[in-house]
Amino acid sequence: MKATQKLHEAGQSIWLDNITRDLLASGTLQRYIEELSVTGLTSNPTIYDKAIEGTESYDETIREKIDHGIEGEDLFFEVALEDLRQAADIFRPIYERTNGVDGWVSLEVSPLLAYDPETTLEEAVKLFGKADRPNLFIKIPGTSEGLKAIEEAIFAGVPVNVTLLFDSKQYLAAAETYVRGIERRVEAGLDPFVGSVASVFVSRWDGAVAGKVPDALNLKLGIAQSKRMYAAYRSLLDSDRWQRLANEGARPQRLLFASTGTKDPNASDVLYITALAAPYTVNTMPEGTLLAFGDHGAVESVLPADGGDADEVIAKFAKAGIDVDALAVELQEQGAESFDKSWDELMDCIARKTSSLMAAR
Repeated sequence: MKATQKLHEAGQSIWLDNITRDLLASGTLQRYIEELSVTGLTSNPTIYDKAIEGTESYDETIREKIDHGIEGEDLFFEVALEDLRQAADIFRPIYERTNGVDGWVSLEVSPLLAYDPETTLEEAVKLFGKADRPNLFIKIPGTSEGLKAIEEAIFAGVPVNVTLLFDSKQYLAAAETYVRGIERRVEAGLDPFVGSVASVFVSRWDGAVAGKVPDALNLKLGIAQSKRMYAAYRSLLDSDRWQRLANEGARPQRLLFASTGTKDPNASDVLYITALAAPYTVNTMPEGTLLAFGDHGAVESVLPADGGDADEVIAKFAKAGIDVDALAVELQEQGAESFDKSWDELMDCIARKTSSLMAAR
């Protein structure tokens, strides 16, 4: 039995952090579902930037959009939604079989709206409506402004992938937002099931402290913070407040481990997969990491519900001079800036591709 199947049977969903038209058309995604237990996927602007710039797979579609006067952001969303509808249809049997627990795909709103919750909400509602697929998440950053849009989106029935979470404080703020949205739906007599995941970014922690801590602490902070968030997540699921909502038919906002590709070339290429095997969660993996885990990964143990040694390990970083609370805030701010940069690069890519296709006529 492959490690991916063992991980799935241990209770963790495996999602692919990638989408391209070639991946869909070649049958590769379907093969990953059948052979590597993949049950969902996530996308981001950087993935599309590379796919549109580096291949001709999108040229025909872009030409058609140009002919209809569509350009810029609108052109990108039209292109991305074509892919994501197809991917959502591929995962639809899984979504149906698991009653909405699994089988999801994700699309990001423009990160340039991160500090404008009203417009973020409008875009989230619009994109979810245009997608016309029940198993599509709209990705919204879990910043203070983003949280305002997330609660309203959940209340409006829009499934949300909350991104850019780094520590338990940020996670719990996102979870509180989700719970309030569901409570409002219950009070209003609406269906309490609105899908959501809370995405915690793992490897960026280790990149941020590389070279600043003793060697014995290398590549341990991201895992420790993830364990602490898992403990907070499990505590929430056991709380009276959540159990009351569960009795009304609500489903948990699952914890999702993102940024789980190993950046250090001297470390195991499946480090964050092996270390974060956790029931009732999702791990979304870069394609290379997924293939590596399927080839030589192992499920050695699963995370304890109390987070294990997370607090002890984090305390060692504090002793080494790392202010982990301040760093979490900094990482979220840097992440938001990085999202903006990636979006700008994607828009530049769209403009270049549009110009080159028009010039070639």
